[in-house]
Amino acid sequence: MELKDKLVFWLHTEIKTPPFSENARLTAGYFIRKLQQRETLSMPDLRLMPSIGDRCCELRIPDGDKTWRIICRIDDDAILVLNIFPKKTKATPKKEIDLAKNRLKAYEKLLRG
Repeated sequence: MELKDKLVFWLHTEIKTPPFSENARLTAGYFIRKLQQRETLSMPDLRLMPSIGDRCCELRIPDGDKTWRIICRIDDDAILVLNIFPKKTKATPKKEIDLAKNRLKAYEKLLRG
């Protein structure tokens, strides 16, 4: 049986040019498409983020003087986009991690009814 592509649920905004450069937007779309098709990405393009939750990761999209981060969770049937933000420092800001955690909690609460 052929597996269908995973759905993408945007719990944050969509990826647009601007603020993404055209190249960064295309790269982000390419990475998300790979995940939809159940392909595996690894460093430096994807880093696991267990501090946010099981199956959570961040996609890394270089874009000039910054790197975009797309925090998502990879489920069996879907990709949940939890947060998108530009990053100029080594560490992921706590407020961005907390925002992703809160969106994930709200999503799971909604599923439970």
